[in-house]
Amino acid sequence: MRYFLDPFGCVKNQVDAETMMAFLNRAGWEPVPDAQDADLIIINSCGFIESAKQESIDAVLAYRKRYPDKRILLAGCLAQRYPAELAESLTEADAFFGNADLSRISEAAGAALEGSRRALIPEPEPATLEPAALEPERAAIAGGRPLLSLPGSACVKIAEGCNNRCSFCAIPHIRGPLRSRSIQDVLEECRRLLNRGIRELCFIGQDLGAYGRDFPPELELSLAKLLRAVSALEGNFWARLLYIHPDSFPRSILELCREDPRLLPYFDLPFQHGSTETLRAMNRRGDAAAYLALIEDIRSALPGAVIRSTFLTGFPGETEADFQALLDFQAQARLDWLGVFTYSREEGTPAYTMKRRVPRKLAAERKGILEERQIPITEERLDRFIGRELDVLVEERFHGAEGLYLGRLFCQAPEIDGAAVIRSESSLSLGEFARCKVFARAGFDLEVKPL
Repeated sequence: MRYFLDPFGCVKNQVDAETMMAFLNRAGWEPVPDAQDADLIIINSCGFIESAKQESIDAVLAYRKRYPDKRILLAGCLAQRYPAELAESLTEADAFFGNADLSRISEAAGAALEGSRRALIPEPEPATLEPAALEPERAAIAGGRPLLSLPGSACVKIAEGCNNRCSFCAIPHIRGPLRSRSIQDVLEECRRLLNRGIRELCFIGQDLGAYGRDFPPELELSLAKLLRAVSALEGNFWARLLYIHPDSFPRSILELCREDPRLLPYFDLPFQHGSTETLRAMNRRGDAAAYLALIEDIRSALPGAVIRSTFLTGFPGETEADFQALLDFQAQARLDWLGVFTYSREEGTPAYTMKRRVPRKLAAERKGILEERQIPITEERLDRFIGRELDVLVEERFHGAEGLYLGRLFCQAPEIDGAAVIRSESSLSLGEFARCKVFARAGFDLEVKPL
């Protein structure tokens, strides 16, 4: 049987999609690049915020309209969060599959082919409490999965779930509590990926700083311990850390990054706000002073460090004074990259019942102000790379434009940041590093030439 899988959404979804493909392929299913040629269309949905939920449903409706006779399986976060509701109301899908145990994707695919309208939502797998007990089958699936990323880069999920319980966030309801993988398990996947020619390992999880805290204390499992083990791996590669909750940032990793330049000084820290009152309502321990101190510590230890963050506007009770505090924090933090989102009211979260809701129009206006003020900050932060010689991961060739390529420097994470525009008189290998000199900035992109 043939299937087409739409990965949909963020890199976390992408890893789930790749893993499902690995299990399907192992079970004898054949992937096809076009939905027209498939017996089954799988949509890997997102259910984090309202806009993503609607996009996921719209994707099902669009595929059903275009392919009325094909079977459709809605998988992922949205199915995990609303299985009964979707099974009853979304008749355009033939079956539903959650994200807690991706090894059962073949079972769900079979149910979809039968048109059973079944919602298969397994319970999350328990944490592996003995890190010496590597599961070879799981590592083989993880390291040998199809890769949907651009050449040379792959994501490594080191933990699933979250224990932070931010009052606005539905992730604990969707992904469950924190469940860390063993260091041996992660290393085995890294080795397999490096042996496949991968040059960038992007470590992901809901909160990398919490890695290992679900293990018994006597095992002393931590992000620093994992990174020290990764640093012992041979080869020319990047290790990129994505998504560290600022309240749990382990400063011990800064020394490791200084010792091994392959551990990139790039940190994605979702500060969310600069008002103490708003942060407390969000169930966050930090405040602007603590977050600015963290930024200072990072930049003092690693002068070339790059910091990305996200801000959330329109949270219930956010006043003009709170918003001004956020603007002040933005001005002082001078973040390299920033994404701004408006509050999404999510069922099952503590914030859902909070009073003093901020009008959507006002939240959107505040979002626009933050984004506008961030432009010159990001441009100034990018200008510091002009004139420097740095490695660039070459990812794409411009078709129809001789000598033009796209890639990324260490300061640019996949999908969310700007790109490196490479002008080369000689041919470059996709998925490999090229030593380049940055000679200009064009908006949020950097223009480079190979040395």
